[in-house]
Amino acid sequence: MTDSTINNTEHWQELDAWRKKIDAIDHQLSDLLCERLHCAQHISSLKSRIGEQVLQPEREKEVLQNVILHADSPEIAYTLEKIYRCILEESRMLQHEWKNSQSGIHSR
Repeated sequence: MTDSTINNTEHWQELDAWRKKIDAIDHQLSDLLCERLHCAQHISSLKSRIGEQVLQPEREKEVLQNVILHADSPEIAYTLEKIYRCILEESRMLQHEWKNSQSGIHSR
């Protein structure tokens, strides 16, 4: 085997190792996001009972600030903010769906 072939094999092994690490992280993230969404459903139910709106801009700003503070670079902060804006949007949509499904149950 040539040095080039050995280096190429090592690179592929390193790539595979990094992908396995990402797969493990994705599994953890998926579990945590499911837990977060269940929390959002409970929050939606509580908001309904106390007459609060699903959209709470000040709370969303607070969540984004908390996330950005954990970033270790401006680039990571920017990317985390974009990811969390998507998470917040989807969470809001889930809360609306949950709220609508619960109001249908209570009106029967």
